[in-house]
Amino acid sequence: MISIYCLSRQFSDIQAIIFDKDGTLEDSGDYLRNLAQKRARLIDAQIPGVGEPLLMAFGVTERGLDPAGLQAVGSRYENEIAAAAYIAETGRSWSAALDIVRGAFNEVDRVMESTPNAMFPGCADSIAALSAAGLKLGIVSAATTSQVVKFANYHRLQSEFQVLLGSDLHYAKPDPRLFQFACQELGVKPAHTLMVGDSHWDTIMASQGGAAGCIGISWGRFSQPLAGADVSIENLSQLRISK
Repeated sequence: MISIYCLSRQFSDIQAIIFDKDGTLEDSGDYLRNLAQKRARLIDAQIPGVGEPLLMAFGVTERGLDPAGLQAVGSRYENEIAAAAYIAETGRSWSAALDIVRGAFNEVDRVMESTPNAMFPGCADSIAALSAAGLKLGIVSAATTSQVVKFANYHRLQSEFQVLLGSDLHYAKPDPRLFQFACQELGVKPAHTLMVGDSHWDTIMASQGGAAGCIGISWGRFSQPLAGADVSIENLSQLRISK
């Protein structure tokens, strides 16, 4: 089996690595912030006064997008429920609130339909090296599975990743069963699998799912170590392989 060295930490007997997508492989912060702003703006046009609270709930700040905020880590369904809750507080029925939110989200999706964002620098080379070393690789995201597949296809990563999962099929982050299901699909045990992500939900999912460890990655966006991670790095080149 393979040992992964990460700064001063060693993970032994590793067979697979599962990655988050947004903020870990894909540099999607600006896109997600713009997505949240457009969603809030369109809903506010129908329900005046809820725009600002929605932006706060989504994690949109003056400095950018909170990597631990709802837009960054939550599934589409969770963002819909959060937005509908604000609308329901204005006196609308729950079904009416959901209709407004889903209509707004669908309209924004139509307007913002685009190609996936760029990967962070060096990601493709690091992924190729990990795959060439014999590791099985997967992506588990809060995005939809179709978005994960689109990302992999766009960046020609199909041959590198054996599992591509979103939070819309079986379980959603941070449910540990999502991690365990990915491991099952890869044909490995969680105890021989590492998780690499940029949010606390990744660390919760990995630790409760029985992972060999969780590596936090920042790409220089935040200075503090990721809460719950076994070790935190700035880029994937800090992962070293030893057989």
